Amino acid sequence: MLTVVGCDGSPLSEAAQAVLGSAALVVGEPALLERLPLAPDVGKVAATDVLEALQGVDVTEQDVVVVVDGDPGYFGIVRELLEQGHAPDAIPATPLVARAFAQAGLPWEDALVVSARGGHLRQAVNACRAHPKVAVLTGPGAGPAELARALFPVTPRSFVVCEDLGGPRERVVYVRPAEATTRPWNNPDVVLVLDNRHALGEASWFAGPRRAPAGWGLNEDAFGDGPGMRPDVRAFVLAKLGPGIGDMVWDVESGDGSVGIECARFGAAVVAIDRDYAACRRIRENVRLHGAKVAMASGDVQSAAGHLPGPDAVFVGRGGPGAVRVCAQLRPSRLVALSTPADVRVILDILDEQGFTPGAVRLQATRLTPPEEPGDPVIVVWGERDARTPARRPSRTDRPIETIPAPPGEPAGPAGPRRPAAADPDVPPRKP
Repeated sequence: MLTVVGCDGSPLSEAAQAVLGSAALVVGEPALLERLPLAPDVGKVAATDVLEALQGVDVTEQDVVVVVDGDPGYFGIVRELLEQGHAPDAIPATPLVARAFAQAGLPWEDALVVSARGGHLRQAVNACRAHPKVAVLTGPGAGPAELARALFPVTPRSFVVCEDLGGPRERVVYVRPAEATTRPWNNPDVVLVLDNRHALGEASWFAGPRRAPAGWGLNEDAFGDGPGMRPDVRAFVLAKLGPGIGDMVWDVESGDGSVGIECARFGAAVVAIDRDYAACRRIRENVRLHGAKVAMASGDVQSAAGHLPGPDAVFVGRGGPGAVRVCAQLRPSRLVALSTPADVRVILDILDEQGFTPGAVRLQATRLTPPEEPGDPVIVVWGERDARTPARRPSRTDRPIETIPAPPGEPAGPAGPRRPAAADPDVPPRKP
C-alpha cells in the first residue's frame, strides 16, 4: 500500500504516526526524513526525486510511505502518482501557501495561486502583472530573483519570500523586487507577490481571484466618446483571442483600448500599444474608468516590440500588414486583426508563412432595438498556432514601457521607460 504523508513542521497527526510506524519503506527528501521519528529498522530512501526513487518499488506487497512538504494534493505529488498508475492514500498537512499567508497576516481566499515550476515562469509572471495578490510556488530557475527581474521596475509589487517553511532554517523576508534580484536565497518554497493597495482584497463567497466578467462585448459608450469598435465585432475578436490567466495580450492600435481592457477583465496581463497621442490619452482614461490593469506603450509596434514581454495573443486594430508581420514573427499562439478588403489576402499569406492556421470573416450587424440602418461590414482576420509552440521568451528588457509623445507645441519628455498607466506605489508590507 502506498501512502503520502504531508509535513509542515508541527507534530504529526495520529494517522500519520500510525502509517509511519507500520511502514516497511519510507521515501522522501533528506531534510524531511531527518526530522521524522522513524524506528531504526525501517527502510529509508532519501531522494530529491521521489518519483524516480519509487521506480521498481513494489507497493502492493509492502507498506510504502512517501513524505512530502505540505499538502500532497495541492500542486503536489498525488497527481503525478495517479498519472503513473498508483492509487495512494494521502494524509495532508497545512499547505505551503496557507502558511505563507499566515506569516504575512493576510487572508488568502481571494489569492491566485500559481506554480512557476516546470517551465511556467513566464505564465506566473503574467499572472503577477495582472493580479494584486498572487502566491507563486517556486523552483530552480524560477525563484524570487527571476520573478523580480521580470516585474521590476514597471509592475510595482512587494514580495514576501518564504524559505524552508516549518523547517529548521525557516525564514520569511519582506523585500522590494529590486532587492530580490540581488539577495541570496536558500531554496525558497513560495513567494507572495502583492499589490499593497489591494492586498486585503474584497470579501467573497468563493475562493480564488475574481470571476470572469458577468458581461463582455461591452457597448461603445462604455469606452467614452468618439468612434470605437462595435460590440459585436469586439465580442468576436475576444472569442478568437481567448484571453485568460497567465496570458500576455497585446492590444495594438485599437484606438480606445477596449479590446485590451476586456482582456484584462478576463484576468490576462495586457499592454496597449498606440502611436497616436490622442488615442493614448483616451486609452488611459478608459483604463481608469474600468479600473483595469493595462500597461501603456506609445509608438509603433515595431519599435516597441523589443522592449515588451512576449505575447500569447495579439490584436491589431490598425497598422495593416506591416504591424501584423511584426507581431506574427513573435510567435504568439493567437493573432487577430481588422483588415481592409485590399489587405485580406496579404494578411492571410503572412499568417500562413509564419506557421498560423488562418481564417477570415466579414461581419455585419443591424441593431433592431431601436431600429438602425445596417452597420458597415468589418473584416476580421485571425490566425492560430499550436499552443505547444511558445511565444518569444522574455528577456531582461521585457518590460512594458510608456513613452507618450508630447502634444503639439509642447516639448517632448525624456525618453526611456516609465511606469505603466495602472502603476501603484511599491511599498513593502509591514510584518504583523
